[in-house]
Amino acid sequence: MTSSKVLIPSNGPDDWKRFLAQPDLHWATGYSARTLAHAWEAANGLPPEIAKLTEQAFGPSELLVAIPEHKTVLPGGRRESQSDVFILVRHQQGLATYTIEGKVDEPFGPTVGDWMIEASAGKSERLQYISDLLGLTEIPPDIHYQLLHRTASALIEADRFDAKLAGMIVHSFSPTQRWRDAFERFARLFGATGEADARMTLTVPSGRSLMLGWATGSQTFRSA
Repeated sequence: MTSSKVLIPSNGPDDWKRFLAQPDLHWATGYSARTLAHAWEAANGLPPEIAKLTEQAFGPSELLVAIPEHKTVLPGGRRESQSDVFILVRHQQGLATYTIEGKVDEPFGPTVGDWMIEASAGKSERLQYISDLLGLTEIPPDIHYQLLHRTASALIEADRFDAKLAGMIVHSFSPTQRWRDAFERFARLFGATGEADARMTLTVPSGRSLMLGWATGSQTFRSA
């Protein structure tokens, strides 16, 4: 069964809860889903830390639409990639699609090495598809699979919306920037250097410009 393409406007953060796979488990104060919802609803547009990254990459930006828990279909299996927030943004350079991954203390899930243990043909197909899409000839086993398919989702949606720009941003509310090292390992696959890199822009095989970024949100939303 495919999901409806009819979108209903939000009346506030609590409207985001119903889109979670396990609402009663994941919707709790201090956790990423609820924290992210309050941060984005309060912004009434792009949160300032997100706007800063997108504008550094592609110039002045205007949020056109934000969709919580947006699902993107990938080949090699029935399970979609579900972005915490998917956003469509207008830049002077053109239209951009971004996938946002919210984090407080939650990990990025399994590494590629763990995910590929006794891998099915579908998993192998999906990993090869993602590798080709991102222009990677080799993916080390310590890279987190979630970062790969979330980035691929941004590019798949760019193709769907005929956007020339795309990005994947980790929106972190961890006071210690927990799991930042995992993001940096991922960014180094594309040539990032140094631990201070919060944003980088590259060109993928399709010719699109892709931005990878880490944004740190306000701690006030953790208690919302």
